[in-house]
Amino acid sequence: MTDTTDTTDDLAEEISFRTFDEDCRILTNLLKDVIQRELGHQFMQKLERNRTLAQSACNLRTAGVEDTAELLEKQMASEMSNMSLEEVFTLGRAFSHFLNVMGIAETHHRVRKSRSAPILSMSCDDIFNQLVQGGVSPEQLYNTVCNQEVEIVLTAHPTQINRRTLQYKHLRIAHLLDYNDRPDLSNEDKDMLLEDLIREITAVWQTDELRRQKPTPVDEARAGLHIVEQSLWRAVPHYLRRVSNALKKHTTKPLPLTCTPIKFGSWMGGDRDGNPNVTAKVTRDVALLSCWMVVDLYIREVDTLRFELSLTGCSSALSRLAHEILRKETASEDHHESRTQTLSRNQAKPFSQQLLPLPTQLPAGADLPSCTECNDGESKYPSFGNFPGSDHIALNRKDANSNGKSSACENGNLSTGIKTVVSSSTSQAPAPISQKSGSFNSSQLLAQRKLFAESQIGRASFQKLLEPSLPQFPGIAPYRIVLGNVKEKLMKTRRRLELLLEDLPCEHDPEDYYETSEQLLEPLLLCYKSLQSCGSVVLADGRLSDLIRRVATFGMVLMKLDLRQESGRHSETLDAVTTYLDMGVYSEWDEDKKLEFLTRELKGKRPLVPPTIEVAPDVKEVLDTFRVAAELGTDSLGAYVISMASSASDVLAVELLQKDARLAFSGEQGRPCPGGTLRVVPLFETVKDLRGAGSVIRKLLSIDWYREHIIKNHNGHQEVMVGYSDSGKDAGRFTAAWELYKAQEDVVAACNEFGIKVTLFHGRGGSIGRGGGPTSLAIQSQPPGSVMGTLRSTEQGEMVQAKFGLPQTAVRQLEIYTTAVLLATLRPPLPPREEKWRNLMEEISKVSCQSYRSTVYENPEFISYFHEATPQAELGFLNIGSRPTRRKATTGIGHLRAIPWVFAWTQTRFVLPAWLGVGAGLQSACDKGYKEDLKAMYKEWPFFQSTIDLIEMVLGKADIPIAKHYDEVLVSSESRRQLGEELRKELVTTEKVVLVVSGHEKLSDNNKSLRRLIESRLPYLNPINMLQVEILKRLRRDNDNHKLRDALLITINGIAAGMKNTG
Repeated sequence: MTDTTDTTDDLAEEISFRTFDEDCRILTNLLKDVIQRELGHQFMQKLERNRTLAQSACNLRTAGVEDTAELLEKQMASEMSNMSLEEVFTLGRAFSHFLNVMGIAETHHRVRKSRSAPILSMSCDDIFNQLVQGGVSPEQLYNTVCNQEVEIVLTAHPTQINRRTLQYKHLRIAHLLDYNDRPDLSNEDKDMLLEDLIREITAVWQTDELRRQKPTPVDEARAGLHIVEQSLWRAVPHYLRRVSNALKKHTTKPLPLTCTPIKFGSWMGGDRDGNPNVTAKVTRDVALLSCWMVVDLYIREVDTLRFELSLTGCSSALSRLAHEILRKETASEDHHESRTQTLSRNQAKPFSQQLLPLPTQLPAGADLPSCTECNDGESKYPSFGNFPGSDHIALNRKDANSNGKSSACENGNLSTGIKTVVSSSTSQAPAPISQKSGSFNSSQLLAQRKLFAESQIGRASFQKLLEPSLPQFPGIAPYRIVLGNVKEKLMKTRRRLELLLEDLPCEHDPEDYYETSEQLLEPLLLCYKSLQSCGSVVLADGRLSDLIRRVATFGMVLMKLDLRQESGRHSETLDAVTTYLDMGVYSEWDEDKKLEFLTRELKGKRPLVPPTIEVAPDVKEVLDTFRVAAELGTDSLGAYVISMASSASDVLAVELLQKDARLAFSGEQGRPCPGGTLRVVPLFETVKDLRGAGSVIRKLLSIDWYREHIIKNHNGHQEVMVGYSDSGKDAGRFTAAWELYKAQEDVVAACNEFGIKVTLFHGRGGSIGRGGGPTSLAIQSQPPGSVMGTLRSTEQGEMVQAKFGLPQTAVRQLEIYTTAVLLATLRPPLPPREEKWRNLMEEISKVSCQSYRSTVYENPEFISYFHEATPQAELGFLNIGSRPTRRKATTGIGHLRAIPWVFAWTQTRFVLPAWLGVGAGLQSACDKGYKEDLKAMYKEWPFFQSTIDLIEMVLGKADIPIAKHYDEVLVSSESRRQLGEELRKELVTTEKVVLVVSGHEKLSDNNKSLRRLIESRLPYLNPINMLQVEILKRLRRDNDNHKLRDALLITINGIAAGMKNTG
């Protein structure tokens, strides 16, 4: 097993527990010292007593002394019931922080082992070597790697518990542990390191763990951008160097400089399925913000490069470009000087005479920051903290406004007042200014002087002191001149994006800024070739090549944003249009009539939606979204995903609305829309829809217009998304896994029939119940032919931070994605050996689904049991996501989102969604005499083996005594407690039959280190579960007690840290 949903994933089995235990000892002891200093000795005694009781109970249970272990746990629960609310709250905080610091130690050891291993499993070096040794030619290996297209899509699914400020503090602690590993530390260094650790842990303890407000979609997008900034930005060049070095070693050719096997996408700010907070404006703003972020990062890199590349020798092509840039700058500066000669003479006069006649008062809004509307003083765009604002002052050779114009577009610090002052100082007196009241007093004069100093002229003079223009003689530094020009255009690009974010007019000349990554790559590649031709290969392959690879990976958008909407919303929109046009009600037509109408309109050249149409707000929002998609195009956006897709008309409806919006937008603007049309991707989620996925794709590709559209506009590629979350909630994990496997086979076959390539997009969650699992195992267990060098996959919630939060772990994960896709392409996984195995899977799946649905959907007591035995109803207090927990306002399981469904059961340690129904299906097969067949399937069929291994892993995290404690205290009805008892018996049965199939003696026998890590958390995890039960009992009697709510949320955080995944 190469990685798991546990953040101690692919290297857990390799961990050296001596060093791990030492790190845990350091961190837990320091945390104890901090808590004792803050709360006193008496509280520490209480905490240690509960930890000791839990540890003793675990030891006894391991030794098989169940009765005594149960007595100790009851003693612990009894003592907790007598604690004050403040004690319960503080104890929950303490145990939660202990679990967090242990998690930091685990993550650090994963990094340490990956660094020290001579050859890492699933690394590029390891897999390339295996493939070449196995008969793959170096040329085939090279071409396959270079043509690989993997896209990791980061989503804002609400499963990330920790606040970002705490995530950063945890990263600081991890960095200090890393520093502690250095062998050259003196005693003084170690003392200072311990002091730093104490400071960080103290800051963690004194920080509020809870989000007090729900994050907005923009907040969620910012969190995703921070992951790129803090980790992926550094990880990507390192990862690409590893790929290139391994290729060179095994094929003699390095990875081409602008080739990148992995790119990144995002759903943050684009996923509007069931989330009314994601509007068309939010999508536009987040897309522009992502562009701003990548340009800002490029500016930093170019600045560093300019300092590094001080060379004078260069190629003739680069020399010509540098001199051309200098000539243009000189001409611009001469023009600027001729315009300001009058001003220079005026500067000899007193300041008060330079600005005659002075206005009697400043214009309205002159005191406001830039990029605001002066009528109300409030920005049209929400504040982004350190993101785009008006405080970016260009400090390059000349200001971003090099031609001397003073327009709002070209000077970020010019408000209306500034422009008035500048015009009065350079030409004639200002036009009359509307007055409100008062006279021009001394404070206003000071403000006027400040505005003048910040004006174009004042800034230009100051910049000459900082960065004088370069002398024009043969000894110039050509790289610095070219990169200075690159930086200048990047700064104008950034400024333009800021104005677009503020909905302010912008009239930049397109030659002044970068629109495409190709434009940015051109001068960088010229510098690279120049360095190579002049013998400075070592410099070319350093920071410059890293920047080029970043541009190839992140482009001018950082992460392309997908849009997602539920299919029913598109039908409602077309209903409104067809009703307005007296064509009938679209949703009432049969499928054939819908397809006939949609195809006819798609072939037409006129817009369908009248510009004068008046529609309901929900419909208008859909139309507005398509308009934003037309405005941004594929330059900023990726795919349009249709959730709950079930028919060909669902796809054509989106194609029609997209085409209509593009026609309308280009007609209004008098120019073509940017980029091309978005890929339209059906998402098949329920078991019923998965079974029909192949038929839908066949129907689509049989339509001439659609097939020609795919070939012409999308390079003959059809993308299809399969959903793991809702299918699991619909039919249980085992049935969902089998239906997903068959659906992918059918979709691949359908595309092959029409000669169309297919890319499968996997909508996986973090937990096993939502399709999570080892990256490499999941990819290599897909149906043969479903991964042919292309793959898209979501990374959700807490798994984004776990896999990509540190540069070292991010590099490792990117390598695993690359090598797993490579193996699945060149060495596809084996299909089932015989038809009998497929038939057996059908039987197991049928029994498993019946067992699951009879409990979840057909037992009238189950919903009440679910609400009582878990903290599901209280999860809404968490403020961890911007979207509601339900798609519709009902109390049933059907409309509950998959995340809170899995989250709630993970909290109680019952993890029911991951195993319910599995035991019944496997036991039925064993009872019919198929035990040996199941064992053979486990050994020889990768798909079946991965399914069983994942279920076994999650069973290792389940805890029957803890789940029983929830039932005994919280479930009121005897019949519902009996239901809980039956489910616990089924869990025991499932454990036994899974071990029979896998051939293991005990759970996680094939990953003993992971089991050891889980066991090490139990002395802290079990007490926090006990505390949660006590808090839920009190809260359900006093529902409005906010202190109790806070205490509950603290325990939810702690259990999530201990279980290592949430939803």
